[in-house]
Amino acid sequence: MVVYSIRSGGTLETHFPAWRHVPHRYGPTLTRLPESEAELNEVPRDSVLVSIVIVNFNAGPFLRAALDSVVTQDVGDDAIEVVVIDNDSTNPGLAEIEADYSACLDLKIVALDRNVGFAQACNIGLQTSGGDLVLLLNPDCRLLPGALAAMRDAILDEGRAGIAGARLINPNGGEQRGARRDIPNPWLIFCEVLQLHRLMPNHPRFRGFNRHLEALPKHPITVQAVSGACMMAKREAVAEVGLLDGDYFMHFEDLDWCLRFDQAGWQVLFVPGATVEHTKGVCTALIPIRVAYEKHRSLIHFMRKHFTAYYPSSFMALVSLLVSTRFVLLAPRVWLRARLARTRRPRAGVRVPAVRR
Repeated sequence: MVVYSIRSGGTLETHFPAWRHVPHRYGPTLTRLPESEAELNEVPRDSVLVSIVIVNFNAGPFLRAALDSVVTQDVGDDAIEVVVIDNDSTNPGLAEIEADYSACLDLKIVALDRNVGFAQACNIGLQTSGGDLVLLLNPDCRLLPGALAAMRDAILDEGRAGIAGARLINPNGGEQRGARRDIPNPWLIFCEVLQLHRLMPNHPRFRGFNRHLEALPKHPITVQAVSGACMMAKREAVAEVGLLDGDYFMHFEDLDWCLRFDQAGWQVLFVPGATVEHTKGVCTALIPIRVAYEKHRSLIHFMRKHFTAYYPSSFMALVSLLVSTRFVLLAPRVWLRARLARTRRPRAGVRVPAVRR
């Protein structure tokens, strides 16, 4: 186990030389077509290294439960390494994690002295890790038995698959929103903000972009986007598409990545056989207003970045105004809900997660 520490006076470039060559603002998107049918159907079956990158911010016992679930994964002859990026947690307990997991995991820990956001922290993990496959895993996620192998098999069996996402479930067992979804365009965002999708939920012009209420497929299928809470990517595809866009502090960086993978000719897969329990809001329980602000800001950034050329500027301005107004109206309710929750539960986190064996 190796512990890296990025402290004041240093830069990401100082500690990770490769950072100079792959800036957080990703490079140009390239499209590469297979040279032959044989290449398209080629299925790599050599032993692979799977890197698991976990960005931690005050996850506490949930991080330990995530690591426990990794320990129990069976991937045959393949090797697993885990890279934990700590985004300047107030009480990370990194020394205790080192002591408890160094004997059972190939573990690296990168301790940052500031919160650089989820996307940039994931990029540090991508730069630090060396796996042929890289799984971005939230610390409040628990891999259920067979989940890691199911994602690995799905992404390797499909030659042009660049990303594979898991079926996320809530602690009560129901499928979570966002695990399989469409890319939201300005029109869909307009309908979502004004709740028009509730009037005609099955109409293709008004329906929402989450697909979790549809029948669960029996096999991996191609979708427009999966959730960054549990997202596996091929290293060769990342080298072509580029890193996550660090201009997103949190939220929508996963949708941005999925869209860019698709534009470069790589498939995004939803793997129903990979089940992961995800407890939302653990890392952000103490900063609810910041989270709500960043979510709305990222939505506007995502929309302007990808759709400005396709929609009238007047309509883009209207949707941006609606999104901003939504945050202003939502913020007091978010603050009050957090204040009441903090009164009932002084410490962050909804519950100590059960360890899956």
